[in-house]
Amino acid sequence: MPSEKHQRKRPHVYLEDIPLDEATSRFQAALQEAGGLSRTPAERVPLAESLHRVTAEPVWARISSPHYHAAAMDGAAVRSADTTEASEKTPVRLRIGDQAQWVDTGMAMPEGFDAVVMIENIQEVGEDLIEIMLPVAPWQHVRLMGEDIVASELLLPEGHFLKPTDLGAIAQAGVTDVAVRRRPRVAIIPTGTELVMPGQGLKPGKIIESNSLVLAGLVEEWGAQATRCPPTPDDYDQLKQAVRDAVAEHDIVVVNAGASAGRRDFTASLVGDLGKVIVHGVAIRPGHPVVLGIVNGKPMVGVPGYPVSAALTLELFVRPLICRLLGVATPKRSVLDAVLTRKVFSPMGEEEFVRVKVGKVGDRLLATPLPRGAGATMSFVRADGIVRIPRGSEGIQEGQPVRVELLSSAEQIENAIVVIGSHDLALDVLANRLHQQYPERTLSSSNVGSLGGLVALGRGEAHLAGSHLLDEETGEYNVSYVKRILADKAVVILNLVYREQGLMVAKGNPKGLKGLADLVRPDVRFINRQRGAGTRVLLDFKAKEMGLDVTKIDGYDRTAFTHLAVAVAVAGGAADTGLGILAAARALDLDFVPVLKERYDLIIPREHYESKLLEPMLAILHDPSFRTEIEKLGGYDASQMGQVIARL
Repeated sequence: MPSEKHQRKRPHVYLEDIPLDEATSRFQAALQEAGGLSRTPAERVPLAESLHRVTAEPVWARISSPHYHAAAMDGAAVRSADTTEASEKTPVRLRIGDQAQWVDTGMAMPEGFDAVVMIENIQEVGEDLIEIMLPVAPWQHVRLMGEDIVASELLLPEGHFLKPTDLGAIAQAGVTDVAVRRRPRVAIIPTGTELVMPGQGLKPGKIIESNSLVLAGLVEEWGAQATRCPPTPDDYDQLKQAVRDAVAEHDIVVVNAGASAGRRDFTASLVGDLGKVIVHGVAIRPGHPVVLGIVNGKPMVGVPGYPVSAALTLELFVRPLICRLLGVATPKRSVLDAVLTRKVFSPMGEEEFVRVKVGKVGDRLLATPLPRGAGATMSFVRADGIVRIPRGSEGIQEGQPVRVELLSSAEQIENAIVVIGSHDLALDVLANRLHQQYPERTLSSSNVGSLGGLVALGRGEAHLAGSHLLDEETGEYNVSYVKRILADKAVVILNLVYREQGLMVAKGNPKGLKGLADLVRPDVRFINRQRGAGTRVLLDFKAKEMGLDVTKIDGYDRTAFTHLAVAVAVAGGAADTGLGILAAARALDLDFVPVLKERYDLIIPREHYESKLLEPMLAILHDPSFRTEIEKLGGYDASQMGQVIARL
């Protein structure tokens, strides 16, 4: 618990809430005035150690390349004047020794010879006697001295980011070491009494310290040298000393967490105590409570504790500082235009950075928003790009064109198979097998439920959809829904698996659940799937069949979007049970009460089913080893995997 002294030092409100451009300009101007943006000093390093460094001075050639006249072909070196009359009908004969000399590619040209006749145009007609059937011009098939590089010419300017090919050219020019900018030193200080290091024991309330791995990795990727400091507890004096020590040895200090205005958020206070706060609070989402300050003339940035907020604010505010210290321009991401697949609401007062999954379906590039929470780490892992929503906008409508700043390559997006619909663990295993066997291919999936997947196919937003929708009247899976929702499309229904659905319960089944009838008991807390999910359709069908009143189910309106999310809720004690698949229950070490076996299919428009893009995936579905791998998960029957159920 912080002392009263420390509580008085912490801020109670954001000092400001200003636009991103203004915050950046204000910070850079203050640093310039404080002299904290001077380029790092030069240091000379061996050429072999200079990769990905930035030149601190021009690099000049010391020798020419090639540094002699070199044969460019295998053949014979000749005097070009001796070959002017040569032809197939009247070949010219030359003596090896005084009139011609054998040369290989790269050999120095013999003194007095100015051309090379290719071996293909030479006939040996006697010992040391050859015939030339084509004339050669002066210096033909010869690499002249300095053809590539001339001694004293400029190879690379100051401020150049050295690539592998650059090192080869520098070596060819006789340079053995180069002057480069010292890497900016960046300290990363994770804060929080709740932090534990990876591998240490976890208790409720404790959090694995992973942000410094991400932040340090980004810093290194941008050309700086990162120092991951040990986690500092929420103690003002300890944190103040940690910052003092870091400022003394580094060019930039980043404090992770403690940037807000909570009871144990000290970053803004200690920056004000040790130096000057320039900005506290920027109108962006995520990353709103960022702190920008100067301590001893050096930039200090307080980034939020949530992983996505931390990474975003580091890129917005720290990367430009690193580039200034190195004397290079801040790189801009590649961009492409896409169509947004779902409406996104956004607060008008903030510029929002929305992470999206991008896929190409037909001729259209589609951007699908990912979960937007600042702590949704996997959304950053899965994102192909970022869409910026400017201040003053309430969001972006579905179907509206958007500009995407790419995190993935255009090639990766072109080769992605887009799956939207019901979640199943078999799809995750399929995604891994696909990328393992065909590294250029990826399976990009979004979980929106079976109905949502079919609607997405109707809008041309996916290559296929996972579905397990039960028709209450016929007892058939998927066919009637596909006929109704995708009536204007030629579609193939392909079986993936048959799987067991049942009630996931804690170990030992403490509530003694035996079936769906127990869900209406007042002592049972349930977690449901979202509307449109096949599992929810199944529950409603069985409840109607059994005469159960779903309004009496405690938790019927509380939803999760995947089987694993339901399993987590049960494993964590947030619910007593939820309907899902056996594989998800096993993954979280839960017990399982079987309810029924259902069919889970892949719905594929004919145009995609017959495309080359899906060929590798379809081949895997017919691989017996893959079927075995799926069945080992538990609760799966893969005997019909890959078989066509219907062509519509």
